[in-house]
Amino acid sequence: MEQMVKSQKQFFLSNKTKPYRFRRKQLEKLKAMLQTYENDIYDALKKDLNKSKHEALTTEIGILYAEINFTLKHLKKWMDKQEVPSPLTHKGTSSYIVYEPYGCTLIMAPWNYPLQLSILPAIGAIAAGNTVVLKPSELTPHTSKLLKRMVENTFDANFFTVVEGDKTISEQLLHERFDYIFFTGSTQVGKIIMEKASKHLTPVTLELGGKSPAIVDKECQLKLAAKRIVWGKFTNAGQTCVAPDYVYVQEKIHHKFVNELKKQIISLYGKKPLQNKDYVRIVNKEHFDRLLGFLNKDQVVYGGKSDSVSLKIEPTIVHNISWNDQVMQEEIFGPILPILSFSTLDEIIPTIQQNEKPLALYYFGSAKKKENKLIESISFGGGCINDTLYHLANPHLPFGGVGHSGIGAYHGQYSFETFSHRKSILSQTTMFDIPVRYPGRKLAHVIAKRLLK
Repeated sequence: MEQMVKSQKQFFLSNKTKPYRFRRKQLEKLKAMLQTYENDIYDALKKDLNKSKHEALTTEIGILYAEINFTLKHLKKWMDKQEVPSPLTHKGTSSYIVYEPYGCTLIMAPWNYPLQLSILPAIGAIAAGNTVVLKPSELTPHTSKLLKRMVENTFDANFFTVVEGDKTISEQLLHERFDYIFFTGSTQVGKIIMEKASKHLTPVTLELGGKSPAIVDKECQLKLAAKRIVWGKFTNAGQTCVAPDYVYVQEKIHHKFVNELKKQIISLYGKKPLQNKDYVRIVNKEHFDRLLGFLNKDQVVYGGKSDSVSLKIEPTIVHNISWNDQVMQEEIFGPILPILSFSTLDEIIPTIQQNEKPLALYYFGSAKKKENKLIESISFGGGCINDTLYHLANPHLPFGGVGHSGIGAYHGQYSFETFSHRKSILSQTTMFDIPVRYPGRKLAHVIAKRLLK
């Protein structure tokens, strides 16, 4: 580990990673790598999570192609120095900001989107001129193994390398002194990452999670709201950090909304989703058992069946839920959707406020005043009005959490900025020298007082 990090730092200090042409070439190689191994990627994701080609394309590979293309289009502009104004007291100067790469970066990826969440941060790190050490999740071994093979066959290890292994390997990596750490995963592990990084004061981005609410008001388009919530919740079998974790539905439409959810589940996954060959499975037995522990048959209003062999759990709706139930005590991260009722927004806003800040929030309704009230009253990473998940696919929007749901953001230009230090430069003229700043003259003091007050 020590030698690997040392070699990458030496490569970085050679300044080879900094020119625009180098960065562009590496991004082009990354795109070509994905194209070359695309069929292998489909196979690996199928073996690890039973992802269909369509789901793998739309939630993993396609997002990466779009991000690389967007970065290639804008990178040169992003790299330009950013000129800023100078105050009157700095007459004769020019000021600007230079985007400087940090150096050797560590990216620690999760298992739920094992390709996308490995490569997407790497795009930003490469674009910013860094070297990359990638640690994929051991819980998706086929994708992890493929990532290592793809990167080894495409890049110089001194520039981009993959380290496989379990949490012991992760701990060993965290003993090394990286220049930046990017982690995606649980809040619990995120705290450990931050603690380890603090030893060397290493800057971090933490992409975490939390209980992200969906709020369905009576003025919504009921069928469309149900369809988009079902899609957002049960994509990847609910194993998505920004999936709606629970739904607050206005009490007057509660019954109709639940019935519409059932129809939409059948429409998207069939009457027997456990037999749907494209329905994603739970990553392993441990998580499978944890999710089944949330289910109380008296609360299940739809679904609830499971298969311990295929590790699949039906899209499941539960109701008659309170915040004291176990399912509301932690992020679900699976295909179980609790439904709670509310009368007015004023009733639920304090409840959401008193919990940890969620990664996402989704509001379904047509009342602009209510929409603005939610956005202004509740702190959350990002979200959608009348949709779910879609905000993370816009490269012009930063994606990240706040508080327990994360630190920092990325996607598009924000990825480039995340992996860059903003270096401030002031260039002073030598043609003249303003005496105001120097002590010992009464006139200088009078002028300085006028300028500065």
